[in-house]
Amino acid sequence: MKKLFALLALAGVANITTAAEIVGDAKAGANKVSMCIGCHGIPGYKATFPEVYQVPMIGGQSDKYIAAALHAYKKGDRNHPSMRGIAESLSDQDIADVAAYYSQQK
Repeated sequence: MKKLFALLALAGVANITTAAEIVGDAKAGANKVSMCIGCHGIPGYKATFPEVYQVPMIGGQSDKYIAAALHAYKKGDRNHPSMRGIAESLSDQDIADVAAYYSQQK
């Protein structure tokens, strides 16, 4: 039983270490935002799918906020079909890079 507990604890630490190693790279993110610019790069833009929705400007937002939002769309905790489809196509590194890029924008 002690060996099982130790193994589970070690697996948990390894998972935390892996998650902590992901660091966003704004330069890499610049090459990954082509899907974002069409909506989030237009001041006052409103999307019409699935309903009329005011698209937020994300430049200058916290990288942690952007990453958390993308992960929530990816998991289905946030509900917007277009954003979910885009977020599902992103790796954890892509999300960190995009978040780093937009956090440095104004």
